Amino acid sequence: MRAAFCFLSIVFGILTCATGAEAAVNCKDPSGFPVWLDGVKQEAIAQGIPASVVNETLDGISFDPSIIRHDRGQGVFRQSFEQFSGRMVPPRLAKARAMIKRYAPVFARIEKEYGVSAPVLVAIWGLETDFGAVTGNFPTIRAIATLAYDCRRSEMFHAELLDALRLVARGDGTVDTMRGAWAGELGQTQFMPSSYLKYAVDFDGTGHRDLIHSVPDVLASTANFLKNHGWQRGAGWAPGEPNFAAIQEWNKSAVYSKTIALFATRLADGQEAQ
Repeated sequence: MRAAFCFLSIVFGILTCATGAEAAVNCKDPSGFPVWLDGVKQEAIAQGIPASVVNETLDGISFDPSIIRHDRGQGVFRQSFEQFSGRMVPPRLAKARAMIKRYAPVFARIEKEYGVSAPVLVAIWGLETDFGAVTGNFPTIRAIATLAYDCRRSEMFHAELLDALRLVARGDGTVDTMRGAWAGELGQTQFMPSSYLKYAVDFDGTGHRDLIHSVPDVLASTANFLKNHGWQRGAGWAPGEPNFAAIQEWNKSAVYSKTIALFATRLADGQEAQ
């Protein structure tokens, strides 16, 4: 989920919204990372996160220079909507339709509870990770801790690191199982820990909110995010229609959000790939 951040797409390797000024080099000495991490541990425990969770999760975590290289190496997204949507939507239409059929009972339950229809959810799913095929393999805790220590977006990632610890405490992941994009996005529709904490739901009844492996949890959680950002049952989602604003909350890039809307419309209309 890219709503509040500007990261590279897992599947497509492009920037989905414009970044601010970028530092040319790492602005903190990596040798100070262990002392800083000890401070994070103390802060997390003071905020009520169990000490056992904090220590088990953060012990052995090290600074990862490759994460900083990814962060500094982001390019600017320059494709037009026509170029991007033309490249991304037609090759995924057939599989998207197959997914709608495969998970029809799940989509029916989701629409009844959240008011979000299958085409929109499948469009997001397909664009974010190619329907869960490419979710990333970076250790989430290590990646977020590295970005929290770095000075470019320290405050934002510091908060995400604490929320990642809360996810572990809640039982929704471990330091070993939480793996995803280089900037900390998790699961088949790419939730940051803060959004995972707020919007993830246990839709398959296992007792855990699993956005990495459970398709029902993934799709229902995505619908829950949209509902909590103003989605109106039965309303349209194309640009200018009521629900397009909720799609923009998912991803603020005009090109990306318009592509989600187009993809969903093609699916809803039953159009064939060109």
